[in-house]
Amino acid sequence: MLFKYIFVILFLCITTEGWSQNKELIDSLENRFLYPNLSISEQLSTLKGLAVSHPDPSRSIFYSDKLLALARSQNAKEAIIIGLQAKGNALTIKGDLSQAIEVFMHGVDLAKDIKDPELLGGLYVSIADVYSVMENKSNTILYYKKAIEVLQNIEDKGLYATAIENLGDEYNLNLKQPDSALFYFEESSKIWMAIDDKRGQAFNIGNKGLAYAQLKRTKEAEVNINKAIQLLEELGDYYAISVYLMYMSDIYLERGDNKKALSYTTNSLNIAKKYGLKDQIADAYLKLSELHENNRNIKLSYDNYKNYIVYRDSVKNIGAVREIAKIRHESDLAQKQKELDLSREKEQNKGNIAIAIGVALFLIVILAIGLYRRTIFISKTKQIIEKERNRSDKLLLNILPEQTAQELKDSGSVKAMKFDSVSVLFTDFKGFTNYAEELSPELLVKSLGFYFSEFDNIIDKYGLEKIKTIGDAYMCAGGLPYPSKDHAKQTIRAAMEMNDFVNKVREDVSKDYANFDIRVGINSGPVVAGVVGTKKIAYDIWGDTVNVASRMESMSDIGRINIGELTYQLIKDDFECEYRGEFDVKNRGKMKMYFVNADLKKGS
Repeated sequence: MLFKYIFVILFLCITTEGWSQNKELIDSLENRFLYPNLSISEQLSTLKGLAVSHPDPSRSIFYSDKLLALARSQNAKEAIIIGLQAKGNALTIKGDLSQAIEVFMHGVDLAKDIKDPELLGGLYVSIADVYSVMENKSNTILYYKKAIEVLQNIEDKGLYATAIENLGDEYNLNLKQPDSALFYFEESSKIWMAIDDKRGQAFNIGNKGLAYAQLKRTKEAEVNINKAIQLLEELGDYYAISVYLMYMSDIYLERGDNKKALSYTTNSLNIAKKYGLKDQIADAYLKLSELHENNRNIKLSYDNYKNYIVYRDSVKNIGAVREIAKIRHESDLAQKQKELDLSREKEQNKGNIAIAIGVALFLIVILAIGLYRRTIFISKTKQIIEKERNRSDKLLLNILPEQTAQELKDSGSVKAMKFDSVSVLFTDFKGFTNYAEELSPELLVKSLGFYFSEFDNIIDKYGLEKIKTIGDAYMCAGGLPYPSKDHAKQTIRAAMEMNDFVNKVREDVSKDYANFDIRVGINSGPVVAGVVGTKKIAYDIWGDTVNVASRMESMSDIGRINIGELTYQLIKDDFECEYRGEFDVKNRGKMKMYFVNADLKKGS
């Protein structure tokens, strides 16, 4: 959602210039935090700035915890709420959504206690934003409306308008209800005009344009988008312009107008190139690859995909360097703190210089002790640096396959690799949306963690590679990053064990978890694998094989494993399969499908 993205996260990291300016502010605050004679109020003020403004979410959490500890010791409830808000925002950026909700809810209790509507409303907006990312639509709407109710009478009308704008954004882009969205956009528009907020006006006009596009009111959509772009140009916000153009491209692509989608994507690419917006350049090249593939221009599609890989890796390398450098930065701060402590001791000892010559020997002894302590300090510091280096290595191994992590460390980048034969597995919980509306958020997240943790254990057992989870969907693959001949068999055995686990949980009434029905789909074939990400490094796979595997899952039945023809040919001698017939698959025509019933080699 563009408006939320711009106002919550974007200011931290959209351009190198913005990063540099923010880094200067953060460096100044960090140096001030190390100053020895700060009062309690100055410490609180400095920690607030670091917690709220630090672009690195891990460091933001670090300073938020410092702020919370100091604020609690002083019973400064407003500072505690600000610390909780900053920590929750950082956890959201890191993807720790359930923990972010928990932190925000704690802040809500305190804001109610001190009767501060502005802080309470801001927390409600943050909670709604997290639920929006989790695709929990009912809770998203609920908390935006709570925010609007609380904020309508506060002095800061900009925050009130932001809540209304975000609610309209949710109705438009996630709920596909552009008429309702336009109602809220009209309300927020009046406020942006009244307080003369040019940026708010620009996004409001652009959001209206996206809603008109959803309603197929093409002329009004283009007029609004172009007007928003004009205002954003005056504000110098070229990143938002590029994003709006990509939104329009997606809308026209979904409508089947490939030519119009190509025009918007090309304009977005040109702006992104002009202003050096590497992540938007990468997105535009990827979209151009898809559009040219739709036009059956394979050469242009391939050329644009190669350009996408180049820019994606350049953005990813910056992120990887920052991710690794942040850990070493912690060591540097620790060393500065200890050196500062040593400096303070020397300052205290200077007062002894005025004492009679008779104490000179005593000062020499003190100096010798200081030198000895410094030697010990240097030794310990080296140990800390080595420990943090090991932590950075473990971090890479936790988020990337070992081979990929080593390549990143050796060369600073990762080349995309093509695998000729892998098996891709998707699972999905039937009726999950209904569960999400009925269960409490805590139980829902706890249940997903319970199931997915066991799935992780199962795929490790069969040598598969976890790719990602998306909501209630779980994706993994066999045959990469190390090719194997029996990847299809091992993938199916893992799927059967997942099915057995879900059934076992359903039968065990003593378990305090939600009972889900699972569908599984598997497809085999070639894929391209590599590393993506601007804020987090992520290993992912692409290709027709992945898309078909997703279709196999959506066309499967509860408790069944649905496979395609290529997978069937690889495993037919080892498993009992049931031919289902040929089915129409979106963008693929008719495809043969089979249910896997039993492992013929089990126990042999």
